[in-house]
Amino acid sequence: MARQQWSSRSTFIMAAIGSAVGLGNAWRFPGIAYANGGGAFLIPYFVALLTAGIPLLALELSIGKKYQSGAPSAFAKMNKKFEWIGWWGVGTAFCICAYYSVVVAWVIEYVALSFKSPWIEKGAADIFTGDVLQVSSGMFDFGGFSPVVFLALIFAWVCIWYCIRHGVTSVGKVVKYTVILPVILLVFLIIRAMTLPGAFDGLSYYLVPDWSALLDINVWAAAYGQIFFSLSILFSIMVAYGSYLNKEAEVTKDAMIIGFADAGISFLSGIAAFGTLGYLSAVSGTPISQMKHTGIMLAFVTYPEALAQMPGGRLVVILFSLVFFIMLFTLAIDSAFSIVEAIITAVVDKFGWNKSKTTLWVCVIGFASSLIFATRAGLYWLDVMDHFVNDFNLIAIGFVECLALGWVFGADKIRDYLNSNTDFKYGKWWRACIKYLCPVIFLFISVTYLITNLTTPYDGYPVSNLIAGGWGIVLLTVIFGIGISLVKGKNEDKATVS
Repeated sequence: MARQQWSSRSTFIMAAIGSAVGLGNAWRFPGIAYANGGGAFLIPYFVALLTAGIPLLALELSIGKKYQSGAPSAFAKMNKKFEWIGWWGVGTAFCICAYYSVVVAWVIEYVALSFKSPWIEKGAADIFTGDVLQVSSGMFDFGGFSPVVFLALIFAWVCIWYCIRHGVTSVGKVVKYTVILPVILLVFLIIRAMTLPGAFDGLSYYLVPDWSALLDINVWAAAYGQIFFSLSILFSIMVAYGSYLNKEAEVTKDAMIIGFADAGISFLSGIAAFGTLGYLSAVSGTPISQMKHTGIMLAFVTYPEALAQMPGGRLVVILFSLVFFIMLFTLAIDSAFSIVEAIITAVVDKFGWNKSKTTLWVCVIGFASSLIFATRAGLYWLDVMDHFVNDFNLIAIGFVECLALGWVFGADKIRDYLNSNTDFKYGKWWRACIKYLCPVIFLFISVTYLITNLTTPYDGYPVSNLIAGGWGIVLLTVIFGIGISLVKGKNEDKATVS
């Protein structure tokens, strides 16, 4: 059966942007910028985009395109010993999609809540942790399911399945709306934020650099880390998306477009977030530097708090609450189904199973795996797993991938292929980034991460919790990668392709 292909170059670019642009742009980027010097963070962020994000994005797209396979099969065709790296990425992707789908469920619930906007009368933190999540006392106090999260989770997985049920054909139809709509809504939020008292103080905090922060190596590490997480690289997605390109696609140009689009939307999200923080600071009297609003709480607590205090009455609060959470849903769903599509592509390529049936079963298994995060202990499990599986695994995969592809297989071979059918060619800078700069950065972040987490338990969690939901899961993804690479697949070609 002939491999599916994107219907057009624009459809592929939209899908790739949709995958890259997700909740990490809407709340992780502003939160990381807030914690790392505001405007000073933007400088290393864009340096990281040019020296790591775009080079690695082009690398993965070109591998998928050349070998017309998902990550594990493509790596195996380069060298059979590389296959496990691809499956390590797939295992990581599966863990991420399990808990990411629950965040999508939270967003769905908040879209429904926006029609009443209960944060007008009640504290947003109490609504999130109490009414919606019904958070228990700890990781092993599961306490049953939060009913609203459970129902929203079912709906989230139905949406994911629906978007990818016909592979890239249905994905292409969905992204026409889910990529453009959030940008429109984001601009709408920016305009509103900039009309509020204190907004320009927030914007000043965001855009005026604290130059001394550039001397802090942790700020640079955070910038590179955000680029890796934001661009959907290192856990099989972009290799899978590249595998549905035709042989004439110009990856060098497309990688630049996708990379700068992702960074641009992150930058705009920062304007909306810091404008809103500036307003919240003005009405609360708390300096922006002391607000400590980052991560998930920025979306589900800080924003509702700010929305509840917006001038204009209840209807205005409801309107902008709907705009914000619909924007989050359209951002989240693209990233969610792209992760699942990468898993499906890897499985079908290796075992030759029917794609429609595989899609259904992967979604069913994914739903079952996500149920732990819908319990009353779900927030703890999500927090720990995201910290270890997402943060550590992606960096470790990047280090191994750069060594295997840049040094063993050869960065020059990949660059020659990248430049073979385009007038926009990557020069020696690309080779230097893949062979030298990226591995050094990856190694530094990995070692720093290991030392920090081994000497200081993450966020005060008991060691048993960190082993169960963190280090243990990391180890399982590695074992999964090695184990499944040893299984002979129906479509497997053991010959190495140069």
